Parts: sequence; C-alpha cells; structure tokens
Amino acid sequence: MSSDLTEAFGHPELRSLSSLDAPLDRISLRDHVVEAEIGAFQEERGRRQRLNFNVVVEVLPIKEPFDDDVDRILSYDTITRAIVVELGADRINLLETLAERIAERILFEPQAFRVFVRVEKLDRGPGALGVEIVRHRGQAATTESGASGPPAPCVVHVATLDGLSARIDGLIANAPLVLVPDLPDPPLPHSDNKAATRRITLLALEQSAWLMAGLDDRCLVVGTRTEIDHALRTRQVIVWAPSKLVLDARIPLKPDMPGAALANWFAFEFHGAAPLTWD
Repeated sequence: MSSDLTEAFGHPELRSLSSLDAPLDRISLRDHVVEAEIGAFQEERGRRQRLNFNVVVEVLPIKEPFDDDVDRILSYDTITRAIVVELGADRINLLETLAERIAERILFEPQAFRVFVRVEKLDRGPGALGVEIVRHRGQAATTESGASGPPAPCVVHVATLDGLSARIDGLIANAPLVLVPDLPDPPLPHSDNKAATRRITLLALEQSAWLMAGLDDRCLVVGTRTEIDHALRTRQVIVWAPSKLVLDARIPLKPDMPGAALANWFAFEFHGAAPLTWD
C-alpha cells in the first residue's frame, strides 16, 4: 500500500517510470506556479488563484546525432508555452479541460510520444486540489486530423424585431443563420459595480434572445460552443444567448450597443463574413 500511495501522489515522473517496461527519455517541469482566473463556481469569477503544474513529456529517441542543436529537441519552453497559450485562450471552468488542452498542444510536437499533466489549485483549501491525466500520441483529440469544421455562418446583429420572419426568409437559404440580439428598449437597472452591470446586461440580452425565438418557431436559442457547432452543421436558425461564452472567453461588452460588438466577435470566432445589421 505504501508504494502504491507513493506512486499515486509522487511527481508524474515517478508514474512514467513505472508504467513502461522500457521508459523513454523524459523532459519534466516541476512545481511551475502560475496565477490565473479559473473555476466553475461564482466565487472564483473575477479573481485569480495559484495553479501548480507538473508535466512530464516522454520523447521519441533521436536517431541521428543532434549535435547539441536546440532545434532538434523538445524544449522546456514548449511545455511552459502550452500552459500560457491555453490559459490565455478562454476562461476555463475545469482543471480537467485545462489539462486536456495542454496535453493536446504538447502532443502536436513531433518529438512528443506521451505526456503526464498534473494541475493543482493551491488556494481553494488547506491542501492542493488537482487532477492528473496521461495522454499519448494518437489518443488526444486534435484539430489536425483533417476533420472539417462547421460551415461559415451568416451573422446578423438584430437591433429591431420588426419583420423578423420575412428577413429570415430572405437569408435562410444562403448559409447557417446566426441572430445576435441587442438590448430591449426599456432602460436597464443601474449599478455602479462593473461586475453587476455586466451580469445585468447579459441577462437583458438573454431575454431578448428568448423574445426573438418566440416570434418565429424556426429560431433555436443556443449558448454553448457544442450547441452552436451542432446547430451550424444542421443549418438551423440560431439565436445566440451569449452569457456563457462572454463570461468564459472574457469577451468585452460595449455598454451602448453590446449586440453589435458580440456579432463582430461571433463572426470572427466562427469564420463568418462581416455581420449584417437589422435596424
């Protein structure tokens, strides 16, 4: 039992040593601490916390002499860069998601064969709370497999609901249609707190999305990337409820016309043309 516990809670390098009959060469990163905003709980939003990273990469042997050439090996910077890039891409809720993305990015490197990633939160309690994953080449789901993405959408910033169904009729045959709502006409409640104002604005945009969907049965309200991807592939009329992606991806909101800014972001993120505006 003692040896099992030592292996389970030891550095991932110990795990890699015990998991193959003939371990490969390894590159490791130990106790790399970074501050980031992460977490699914409301109390974790808007505040940074310390994350501790331990990573071991097993690398394929270099058959020819590498002549002390740094370009021939997998650099330590590859590991730290993967952490920085994935923390900066989107706001992430789960350590599992972060570990998976880091492993996937490292396994893009031609020298990498297998990677152990352990990520721990250091500020959520008296101890470290974390996850550890193991991925090998061909196991991680990568975007380089040749799978095609969803079709490019036609994005529309909807500033008015007048003639909504007729306008949908005019565009529905051309491309998957994404309608991005704007704020309703009545003034929103005021708050001097920026976080509260952001939430109030998002709630109002969500209400506009559902109001729009109630005017035409073809409209489907979606809020997550998975839902959006499926709806684009099946060419449904999407009404985007933006709260989740705005909060997760740290998308800026323009207080005077947030719908226009969100339509531009959506078109860029999902490879659509410059958005139209219905006003």
